[in-house]
Amino acid sequence: MKADVLIVGAGIAGSSLAILLGRQGINVELFERGHFPREKACGEGIMPAGVGVLERLGVADMVGGVPFCGVRYHVGRKVAEGRFPTTAGMPSAGRGQRRWHLDRILFEVAVCTRGVSAHIDSAVERIHCENGRVSGVWAEGKLHRAALVVAADGAHSRIRQQLGLSTRPARKRFGVRAHFQLGPSCEQPPWVEVFVGPGYELYVTPLPEREILVAGLADSHALNEPLEQAFLRWRSSHRILAARLAGAKQTSELLSSALLAGRARAGVTLGVALLGDAACLLDPITGGGITQALLTAELLAEYVPAKLGTDEKWLWDFDRERLVLVRDFEIMTELVLWLSEHQQLGQWMLSMLNESPSLFSHFIGVSGGMKRFWSLGDFLLRTNKSVSFSENQTADRNWRRLSQFRQAIVNLLS
Repeated sequence: MKADVLIVGAGIAGSSLAILLGRQGINVELFERGHFPREKACGEGIMPAGVGVLERLGVADMVGGVPFCGVRYHVGRKVAEGRFPTTAGMPSAGRGQRRWHLDRILFEVAVCTRGVSAHIDSAVERIHCENGRVSGVWAEGKLHRAALVVAADGAHSRIRQQLGLSTRPARKRFGVRAHFQLGPSCEQPPWVEVFVGPGYELYVTPLPEREILVAGLADSHALNEPLEQAFLRWRSSHRILAARLAGAKQTSELLSSALLAGRARAGVTLGVALLGDAACLLDPITGGGITQALLTAELLAEYVPAKLGTDEKWLWDFDRERLVLVRDFEIMTELVLWLSEHQQLGQWMLSMLNESPSLFSHFIGVSGGMKRFWSLGDFLLRTNKSVSFSENQTADRNWRRLSQFRQAIVNLLS
């Protein structure tokens, strides 16, 4: 049976798309060069919008995970907690779950979906072009044809490279992670926590079985000591985290990854759509990678059944909509990275956000895929009566701070 769609890469984006298309009667061939389960350096936080996709796929219970209610930032001595907003039709919490487990569940469901044919340990060697468009791929020395090829083959996508759509990374960073089993008397907070230090950030996610993930993120030029030594120093530098890990047992080996954040020159071309990290790899500091992959897979699955085999202009319609969706994640990522580099300003802004829970919740909602960033403009233009500040601050001072904050956002985005 000839496939309608070939999907290269059976990670989160690829497997989710295969499930969605197979259920709509689309014949799919799914290629994976490795096998599952497998370990991967990942923040392992699924934001509420991503949980919503898992629920619509009917796999949320199988995926499981530990719920978290928002993000807690630690910058110097300042601590600020931002809760996810309540949004109609959207889960109110994210989930922490081991990446290998999430990948395995999605892949197994894809394999069992009618119309999906999966190829394991099958590397796609190259694309096949005819009449000025991509019409298939070569794998294991055999040509596979389809009306659409989807490149969901990750940050180092070979298909993107073969198409000449790769760009220089905007920023070279690296990540390192390990898992820890908390001691019986240690609390497991219901937050994803970000600890900001000089030249690095630590990202802590609650996981099942009283595990936590601790991931370190830093610019590549900032590492001037062995990776293991740097990771230990970072963890020990934050009193709260160090105390939590004092009685914990490390349950996974240290795993590192180069983070070459950036986007493709274009997300589509004739016969091809890029998906997930192959299209856009964001710095993981705001934890939106998994959610972005799930949302964009769902978006593409809305186009394919009605448009496949028609004029391929629809690919560019899809890509424009994908870019709008991803843009909100990009803005929040750049904002948090900027604040991590300007810690004095970051501490001031955290103090201000603590005084405005609704504003902070809006930001966390953008990171969680629940809110649009640009609606913040209307929010900031309202009178201070619309904003919930603590009573011990005067209205004039609050409005002055909010105006300064608004200008900082404008400067950042200009």
